[in-house]
Amino acid sequence: MRFRTKQIHAGVTPDPTTGAILTPIHQSTTFVQPSVDDYMATGYSYSRSGNPTVRAFEEKVAVLEGGHDAAAFATGMAATNAVFLAMLNAGDHVVVSDVVYGGTHRLASQVYTRFGIEFEFVDTSKADNVAAALRDSTALVFTETPANPTLKLTDLRAVSDIAQEAGVPHCVDNTFLTPYYQRPFELGADLIVHSTTKYMDGHNATVGGAVVSRTPELHEQIKFIQNSTGTTMSPQVAWLTLQGVKTLTERMDRQSDNAMRVARFLEGHPKVATVAYPGLESFPQHDLAKQQATGFGAMAWFEVKGGLEAGKAIMDNVRLWTLAENLGSVESLITHPVTMTHAAIPPDERARIGITDGLVRLSVGLEDADDLIEDLAQALDGLP
Repeated sequence: MRFRTKQIHAGVTPDPTTGAILTPIHQSTTFVQPSVDDYMATGYSYSRSGNPTVRAFEEKVAVLEGGHDAAAFATGMAATNAVFLAMLNAGDHVVVSDVVYGGTHRLASQVYTRFGIEFEFVDTSKADNVAAALRDSTALVFTETPANPTLKLTDLRAVSDIAQEAGVPHCVDNTFLTPYYQRPFELGADLIVHSTTKYMDGHNATVGGAVVSRTPELHEQIKFIQNSTGTTMSPQVAWLTLQGVKTLTERMDRQSDNAMRVARFLEGHPKVATVAYPGLESFPQHDLAKQQATGFGAMAWFEVKGGLEAGKAIMDNVRLWTLAENLGSVESLITHPVTMTHAAIPPDERARIGITDGLVRLSVGLEDADDLIEDLAQALDGLP
């Protein structure tokens, strides 16, 4: 089956009892066993350890990513945390992309460092930096590409080859491009993390996460953590996300087309100082974006002339764009990372990696692109 067919049919079958075309919401704590001798005959005992609705979603994500299997979690951060718990021990060293989601940075630098684990934030856009950072104690390489919010790219094949040669697993956060546009396993990755809250859901209806494993051994480690920590996705969230995934390709294609049009408009506006979108020829890693992905995604960012105050004025004066955290939804969102998604990163570190005070992040939605552009135009034209 091709991707568009898989996103609809993988992991789900008509309900054997009623013929319902949608997987039922199995909102049950526990599952009755036929006998002591046949314990787990149905495959389920307690919803923390496994639930049929959640399982359907896990199977779908695994098929879409081309992995061995997947585990679904209550949030994207719970998924990242599961990778850390499964892979790391006291005294280990981790190489992490220097630009990552603020919650990932916070978890690494403010939680896991308390247990004797060292995280080294490296510019993974240069594979040689990864090779130079590896130590005998390195237990994991964790990359996010495109990176949130600067969209800096990591050459997944180059970094995977380096990690594989060193015997270190490589985990990729594939939230921004999804398996529709980017295939980390085909580029050598071992684990893939998703915030399913974003493009997988696509409707601002849920929070959730997933970890997809390339091998049975890695999947067993992740499932052990899922069951042990109890951070499993709920049946209601799994059901809603199952419906969202069915339109992933159509949403991604339209949103990406819209993002290109918005980015080209911003690039030509006299009051815009900088605009970044991987689909623009001016994007520093445009060639890599074309090489390792089949689409450019729907995330962009820009800075206006006038710095922070002008950026705030834009965000306060748009009418159609919604000022809110999150991304990947059908609604277009505008975000100020310094005060919102990346506030947990120290100011000097933000400045070093290019998350400036005036950076405005855009998650382009499904609205008519002309309406989105007109709204940005009126906000920009209102600047002094």
